[in-house]
Amino acid sequence: MTSITRMLIATLVFSLLMISVDSDAQQAEKIPKIGFLSGGSPGSPFIEAFETGLRDLGWVKGQNVAIEYRYAEGKAERLPDLAADLVRMSVDLIVAPGPPARHARDATSTIPVGFLLGADPVAFGLVDSFERPGRNLTGTMENNPELTAKRLQLLKEAVPSVTRVGILWQPGTLTAAKFQDVLKNAQAAASTLGVQLQTFEARDPGQIEKAFADMASAQMNGLIFIHSPMFAARRTARIDIDLVAKHKFAAIYEWGVYADAGGLISYGANLLDEYRRAAPYVDKILKGAKPGDLPIEQPTKFELVINMKTAKVLGLTIPPALLLRADQVIK
Repeated sequence: MTSITRMLIATLVFSLLMISVDSDAQQAEKIPKIGFLSGGSPGSPFIEAFETGLRDLGWVKGQNVAIEYRYAEGKAERLPDLAADLVRMSVDLIVAPGPPARHARDATSTIPVGFLLGADPVAFGLVDSFERPGRNLTGTMENNPELTAKRLQLLKEAVPSVTRVGILWQPGTLTAAKFQDVLKNAQAAASTLGVQLQTFEARDPGQIEKAFADMASAQMNGLIFIHSPMFAARRTARIDIDLVAKHKFAAIYEWGVYADAGGLISYGANLLDEYRRAAPYVDKILKGAKPGDLPIEQPTKFELVINMKTAKVLGLTIPPALLLRADQVIK
């Protein structure tokens, strides 16, 4: 073999190696990139639940998918800039739990957005309908206002002395028709249980304390929260839970995280499960599905959580039969 032949072979081998390296680099650059827009802070167990859901479907962060997290750390005014930053990065998809969904919607009309919303996405103007969301958004609705009647039954069972129950809600988080349906069912249950119901509104955080004062003036001794993003934003700081304790209301909430934080009772979806349920939407969209064709899903599994510490503070004795039915009892 001549030196020229050896040189040609070496050149060819080198070229092939470079093509392979370049191809590998291009493949690495092409892994999907997910943007995650959070109103909270790093270290949340919900983030781990979301990543677990992705791993169950074969998407492993740092291997075949990249995730860019942006945290507002409780400062809602930062969300528009954080959403815009993800759009500038040309992420393939934005996951936006709760209020950040609105900012993701405002930042892009082309990048798919998967939300986890604690309010009616139709009322919020995020989608056209539950069955056919349209646009570039879809996701799950963790709010279950239709369980208000069931929550009233559980509250009465837990605290038989409750006779006057306030329903606290934020107008605009449900369509008017939906709220009337919820109220109609709750009134029917109240009539059977011998309970008087009255609704109270808080359109913004500045109206919440007045709503509590109005409930106290109306001699309410029970309270049902109809969840909204506004109440969710105040949960971490226990603001509303402390107001409930101040007025000595027996209150029932939607999610177990409220009972964990000191609420008396909760009945609704498990939020960790809901974050895991966001992963199938991501999987379908990354594989080519259009978000506007993916129906909004609502939870089908609900859990009852009772905080016995809070019951003791309130001087309440929870019936043993109800404790046996609880999914979790906090002692």
